[in-house]
Amino acid sequence: MNRPLCLYYAPDNASLCVRIALEELRMPYQTQLLDRQAKAQRSPAYLALNPNGLIPVLETPQGPMFETAAILLWLADTHGALMPSPADPARAHALQWLFWLANTLHPTQRMMFYPKQYTDGDREAFRNFSRQSVREKLTLLENAHNADWLHAHTPSIMGCYLGPLLRWCIIYGKAFEPTDWERWPRLHAFATRTETRPAVQRACSIEGLGPTPFSAPHPCNPPEGSAT
Repeated sequence: MNRPLCLYYAPDNASLCVRIALEELRMPYQTQLLDRQAKAQRSPAYLALNPNGLIPVLETPQGPMFETAAILLWLADTHGALMPSPADPARAHALQWLFWLANTLHPTQRMMFYPKQYTDGDREAFRNFSRQSVREKLTLLENAHNADWLHAHTPSIMGCYLGPLLRWCIIYGKAFEPTDWERWPRLHAFATRTETRPAVQRACSIEGLGPTPFSAPHPCNPPEGSAT
């Protein structure tokens, strides 16, 4: 018998991207809360699942998986949804944007959140540099001509990833304010459209993120656990 999927998560962490995908797919899954304040993600038991000590991990019938983009791609390919199939010509552009989110935008955000992990110099100057870099990358995405998923009314794993990233730009990174959306109207339209999806509303309600989690986010108020 296949083991049920189990998402190791903390509220308003990268596990949110995976939770949204699971909700979009209507997959049955269990959850295991990680107490970040107690550094549960650094415990020996969790490091056996993800040696990086980062969130999330998804327990699958094939064993535990880490790396947000890898989990999202596995879910999409396993269940034949949220991503063009390998035979679809649209697959190439979808893959490049999935890995851009994982390898470019998300790491630059982490530099805003955790400057002490990246510099032993002026941390605030480094944080401000990272904020400017995030804004430049958002402009790049805003002006992209081959990101069809950004404007689609159907969900995608890229959308599952991008929605939380936009939230964190505002709520944690302070890269911009909701009043600055006029700089990125296409991204704003994506944020407001995506946060009205029932699957997204379910995921965000579970984690206490409020009714406008991407376009006008408020601090996380989860029923259990801590976001930091």
